[in-house]
Amino acid sequence: MRLRNYSPKTIKAYKSCIRSFVHFLKPKHPREANDEDIRKFLLYQINEKQLSSATVNQTYNALRFLNIELYKKPLSIRDVSRPKREKKLPVVLDAEEVKKLIEVTNNIKHKSILMLAYSSGMRVGEIVRLKPENIDSKRKLIHIQKAKGNKDRYTILGEAVLDCLRQYWKAYKPSDWLFPGQREGRHLSENSAEKVFLRAARLAGIKKDVSFHTLRHTFATHLLESGVDLRTIQELLGHASSRTTEIYTHVSQKRISQVQSPLDRIMQKKMDTV
Repeated sequence: MRLRNYSPKTIKAYKSCIRSFVHFLKPKHPREANDEDIRKFLLYQINEKQLSSATVNQTYNALRFLNIELYKKPLSIRDVSRPKREKKLPVVLDAEEVKKLIEVTNNIKHKSILMLAYSSGMRVGEIVRLKPENIDSKRKLIHIQKAKGNKDRYTILGEAVLDCLRQYWKAYKPSDWLFPGQREGRHLSENSAEKVFLRAARLAGIKKDVSFHTLRHTFATHLLESGVDLRTIQELLGHASSRTTEIYTHVSQKRISQVQSPLDRIMQKKMDTV
């Protein structure tokens, strides 16, 4: 997987999936597994473990890699059906909720992380792996290196977050990583950043089912509502397909609220005739 340049996150996930499969298959060796064994394991994950379709699909991909790439069994797993992915709409914060989220965060390091996430649309893994040299204050850009799919891209650096980062820089003077972790030489963990967000959401009184990734969804939706075209949003987010970005058209409040209810139209006509 390292030779294929898979990300550390993907490698970790695949190893976990394969380890679970090996445990399920005992005492049989995974090299001896057939399509029926794989099908039973996927059904076990769906029915017994009640895992999401996304997780089961990840297991499918991990086992496909194991059989086709490692064991060189080209026919194995190809005929095994994979679960249909759920089509859930992302949860999005409104402007007031974002403002409260930032206002309740007093720690300048934590505030910088949250402001960066909302103002740039970066993933949590991209933010914690930022280095000081990735911040281009003159061009007002952030250079994201080796993001999802091992691709580099640029995203925007707003004035407000730049001011916050300057305050943070004076207080912490980071060197190797923009947001260092507790262990020397290591960046802040994704789990720690997630805790920062959840604590701020709780203090801000946000009752929605949110995660750090909600800030990325909110960034994209608010850009769409302000008139930014989908192609530009796709590039800022680093989406390989425009279809991924199009999901935000389904959660845009501005787009939906512009549609007049047919009942209102009927009642208005009734009032006009009175």
